[in-house]
Amino acid sequence: MKNQKQAYTYALTAVLLWSTVASAFKITLRYLDFLQLLFYASIVSNAVFFAVLLIQKQLILLKTYSRTDYLNSALLGFLNPFLYYVILLKAYSLLPAQEAQALNYTWGIAIALLSVPLLKQKIKFTSVLALIISFIGVVVIGTRGDLTSLKFSDPLAVSLAVGSSGIWALFWIYNTKDKRDEVTKLFLNFTFGFIFILIATLIFSTVMVSLIGLLGATYVGIFEMGITFVIWLKALKFSKTTARVSNLIYLSPFL
Repeated sequence: MKNQKQAYTYALTAVLLWSTVASAFKITLRYLDFLQLLFYASIVSNAVFFAVLLIQKQLILLKTYSRTDYLNSALLGFLNPFLYYVILLKAYSLLPAQEAQALNYTWGIAIALLSVPLLKQKIKFTSVLALIISFIGVVVIGTRGDLTSLKFSDPLAVSLAVGSSGIWALFWIYNTKDKRDEVTKLFLNFTFGFIFILIATLIFSTVMVSLIGLLGATYVGIFEMGITFVIWLKALKFSKTTARVSNLIYLSPFL
């Protein structure tokens, strides 16, 4: 059942929480490399999902899913948290926080546009106009105001930040199409995603980190990936179209 007021409430709550994580990424990346940050943050976020399922007494749902459901979770887990955050956190390690965040937030445009062919949704002219204005804002910050030259501070990092937005958009769109319980499917996605993250960390990094790094990863795990994912998924579920709530995420770079 669609309820636009509820959708806006959930979306604005997610926006407020996500507004803090660009700084959290940069601070934590002083003490951890991007794979270490992802490794520990994904453990924390999965613990959050497990706790919610335990409180809601919905762990029993895990027994009701088919092999196809679990395969779907494995594929989505590869997209996010694994592939998306590997690309995004690498970009954050190379760019200033405000620049990386603004570039990554082209996912608001991507999710609205992809929802037309994938979810059969219609976008109003006002939503298209809002997306164009938002994109201009992204370009202004990404070029540091030098619009004529389009010279970014690090072309590779910029490509990573923008490219991650497509992965993020696809993840949320296919999650919207998945009618399973929100928290249960997020728990399964992150469980499978953690397997990929663990393998990458063991090959390319180490699990030995500092206490300060762990504290930062815990914050990211709760307020970037954990409870905020649940809130945002509810916003998408209650909204009449993804474009209506996606435009709100452009408050985050400003905040």
